[in-house]
Amino acid sequence: MKKTFREKTISFFTRIAKKNKLLKYPCLAALSIVLGTYHIGRYFASNTKRFASVVFVVIFFMTSCSFSFAVLAEKTGFVKAQETYSAVIGDSDITLAEEGGSPYIEDMDEDLSYDIEEDYESDAYTLDDILGDDADYTVEGDQQEELSQQVSEDYVFDPDDWRLVLINKQHPIPDDYSFDLGTIKDGMLCDERIVGDLLAMMQAAKKDGINLMIRSPYRSDNRQETNFNKRIRRYMGQGYSYLDAYKLTSQVITVPGASEHQVGLALDITSDTYSNLDEGFAETDTGKWLAEHSCEYGFTLRYPAGKEYITSIEYEPWHFRYVGREAAVIMRDEGICLEEFWDKYL
Repeated sequence: MKKTFREKTISFFTRIAKKNKLLKYPCLAALSIVLGTYHIGRYFASNTKRFASVVFVVIFFMTSCSFSFAVLAEKTGFVKAQETYSAVIGDSDITLAEEGGSPYIEDMDEDLSYDIEEDYESDAYTLDDILGDDADYTVEGDQQEELSQQVSEDYVFDPDDWRLVLINKQHPIPDDYSFDLGTIKDGMLCDERIVGDLLAMMQAAKKDGINLMIRSPYRSDNRQETNFNKRIRRYMGQGYSYLDAYKLTSQVITVPGASEHQVGLALDITSDTYSNLDEGFAETDTGKWLAEHSCEYGFTLRYPAGKEYITSIEYEPWHFRYVGREAAVIMRDEGICLEEFWDKYL
């Protein structure tokens, strides 16, 4: 009868051990390694489909989670994560997260939401700051007429319309996307095509007793990466692993290369009476005015409450994106976000 591989292996090492007693234990160890490797290999070979399914699930998860569209590891700080960890722990005055704490924002220091502002530019301008001596700016007649028109029921949306470009973690900024920057005030920039509507909205708000304050519109690629990495290091300073810190950061700051701020279409808006970037802004008169009237000037609340599972970004009542009046009115009336708008109309 033909011997099996196991029998041949045992016989081989037994003969060597009998010839030289000093090799008895080395042969026993070698026999264990060879047979162990052999059986493990056979186990994997006989369960190929099962392990292939596991690999498929892992690949699917990695390509659909918030990590998948991060820029190169060197840019996000992954390469230097271990090097910076000790420095952050040593220099940070942030209290470490309690042992066993859940890695979610609501379980952290209650003041952390206010620190988001530290990641952004400190400049913030009201209408009077922007216009100076021209503070009596009014919307031109033809523009006012356009703003007062109703959205036509047969209006056809164009997926190539620059106003509707979809930018998020799953749809990073297209390589061929181009735009020109216009100046809001001093070094504060945005897409020059939205400046007129932005000033018109600020003027309309002021007439209603609301003094809008514009902050953090266009951000350069380097600025976005700096904000993102700074937030990662802060979470790591609280005791989170790099991956948990990355996940938490991506819920409050869009990953570099996938931020609408980088194309000058998004901006943060507060008021001269409430400057905190937190959910409490939604309950202010300014927050309510913007939620109701911003669409009349082409802006939409980009990350609404209840849509976090779609946008992958937490509720930000201060964050507005220019999409054009036609789309913005529909989004407000139907209570949908830009991703849902694309699914339905484009």
